[in-house]
Amino acid sequence: MTHFITAQDHVQLAIPAGGEDDADRFYVGVLGFEVVAKPELLARRGGRWYVSGPVHLHLGVEEDFRPARKAHPAWRVRNLTRLRDRLVETGFIPRESHEIPGVIRVHVDDPFGNRLELIDEETVSSSTTD
Repeated sequence: MTHFITAQDHVQLAIPAGGEDDADRFYVGVLGFEVVAKPELLARRGGRWYVSGPVHLHLGVEEDFRPARKAHPAWRVRNLTRLRDRLVETGFIPRESHEIPGVIRVHVDDPFGNRLELIDEETVSSSTTD
């Protein structure tokens, strides 16, 4: 079989109009992303682009916004224990998830209710990503 898809470019989540400052406080201030300038034509639509190493996240404004409660990005993270503490300190309560044996992970909602999965990179093996 031919594999046409070679890599993931970015993940896009929706946010409500005017949510950029709250997004910055969470994605930059808590998770450690950096803001990336959007092309001028796209910047007019609002939203934000972020990067953290090879991970690219785009937040787009959706007028009839509804948070993604099931569909979600799952990111491998360094030092999940420290990040979990940081989330709690800033008012974002992570939910433990134990369905995958040996993998330490949590789910948390961003300021808009979008579900995110954070996985301790030290506990991930190739068998959990196949």
